[in-house]
Amino acid sequence: MLLGLAAASARFQPRPSDVFLASFLKSGTTWLKALAFATRNRAEHPPRSPGHPLRHRNPHDDAFGELPSPRLLATHIPYPLLPARVAAAEGGGRILYICRDPKDALVSMWLFTNKKLEAEASPPAPPYTIEDAFELFCDGRAICGPQWRHVAGYWEASQRMPEKVLFLRYEEMLREPEDKVRKLAEFMGCAFSDEEVATGVVKDIVDLCSIDALKNMEVNKTGSQMYVKNETFFRKGVAGDWSNHMTAAMAERLDKIVEEALRGSGFTFSESA
Repeated sequence: MLLGLAAASARFQPRPSDVFLASFLKSGTTWLKALAFATRNRAEHPPRSPGHPLRHRNPHDDAFGELPSPRLLATHIPYPLLPARVAAAEGGGRILYICRDPKDALVSMWLFTNKKLEAEASPPAPPYTIEDAFELFCDGRAICGPQWRHVAGYWEASQRMPEKVLFLRYEEMLREPEDKVRKLAEFMGCAFSDEEVATGVVKDIVDLCSIDALKNMEVNKTGSQMYVKNETFFRKGVAGDWSNHMTAAMAERLDKIVEEALRGSGFTFSESA
């Protein structure tokens, strides 16, 4: 996997207009992709239009990647492993990063994995319990490495290069979606006009890309992406659902692991609680 990543990085040619949508697994990637696409392409595809691409394609559809510049490209790659041309302060596009409370990211990833196992395993795979997922997560054993280290890498980059990396918190976006959409539009270089704000375009984009709206669209009830059913990408889209699946003792243990790992970094998840 690392060799493949290195080869891909060496060949990849970023464009100055590129926007990279970065995140750890199950941290709001689908939502961010939908919001960024709807925001950046609102002139060609008004959010109220019945023919809007998001009404007929899943946000992860490869067809979106075939569109001409400016491109929106999603990645789960940790910041230190990004191609040098992408991570460089000058050129290589901009980066939108979204982070999520570790406990919710863990639970979402566990449920997502179970849905994949149910669909793919033949014969049926043995039970993958929250306890199994919890131990792996606490050990930092994930495709992208420890979640907290992944987040801290992009946060540190956003502090050094705020014009290059915009750091978003999932929980804050849930509380203030229109404010955050205006912020990401400005960062992408396509700020909303006063007229657009006054006529409700920002709200229309938020409504179009809400978890309830997306999961109830017919395209997201059928079909699949990357061997995963479209419906699997949409669950509750809320903060704090971890409490319905983890014990208080598990939460306390994970919080302590994360707090200790981030000590001295200047970053804390408490602001997104």
